[in-house]
Amino acid sequence: MKARERVAQLVDVWPQVYPGAHCELDFRNPLQLLVATILSAQCTDKRVNMVTPKLFKKYRTAKDYANASQVELEKAIRSTGFYRNKAKSIRAAMRSIAEEHGGKVPDTMEKLRALPGVGRKTANVVLGNAFGKNEGIVVDTHVARLSQRLGLTKHKDPEKIERDLMKLVPREHWTDWSHWLIWHGRRRCYARKPDCGQCEVFQLCPSGKNFLRTGQARKPDSEAH
Repeated sequence: MKARERVAQLVDVWPQVYPGAHCELDFRNPLQLLVATILSAQCTDKRVNMVTPKLFKKYRTAKDYANASQVELEKAIRSTGFYRNKAKSIRAAMRSIAEEHGGKVPDTMEKLRALPGVGRKTANVVLGNAFGKNEGIVVDTHVARLSQRLGLTKHKDPEKIERDLMKLVPREHWTDWSHWLIWHGRRRCYARKPDCGQCEVFQLCPSGKNFLRTGQARKPDSEAH
C-alpha cells in the first residue's frame, strides 16, 4: 500500500478511534496557548497544566508578562524545565505582542514566527488550536515517531517530516492529524514497547508486523511514496 492510500484510510479511521482528540494543553485564549506551548518544550502537557492555572491567574495580558521580572517568572515556571530560556522567550514574545500587535497574539504564520522564541511548531499549535487555521502540521516526538513507523517519511528533521506529511494529508485535516498521532503515541504506539497487539490501526501499519515478529520497535524498510 502506498503512503497516500494509507493516509486516506487513516483519515477515515482516526476519528472513530479518537473522536474527542484535541490539544491537551489547557487554555482559554490564544495568549494562554502561546505561553503553554512555549512551556511544553521538553516537558509533558500534564506538568504544564499543573503550572499554568496559577500563572494565568497572575499574568493576564501580554504587558503583564513583559513587565514581570525574569527571576519572578523563572520561579513560577521552574518545574517545567529549561525555565531560564523559557522565561526569557515568554517575556520577549509578550513584549513584541504588547508593543507591535496591540496586546493581541497575531494570527498569521509570518507574524508569529517573527516573535522572539517562537518557531514553526509553536506557531502551528497556536494557529491550528486557537485560530482554527490549518497552516501546517505540528511535528512533536510522537508525530515524528508515528510518521516513520507508518511509512510516511524517512526524515528525522521535524520540518522535513512536516513537508512530507503536508503532501500526503488533506489540508482540512492538518490540525487533527497531529492530535490523532499524538493521542495514539501517548495511548498505544509507545516509543519503546508499542502495543501492537491492541492497535486499532495495526492493519494499516507497515511496522507492526515487524515488531510483533522481532520484538523490536523498528520502522519499516519500505520506501515512503
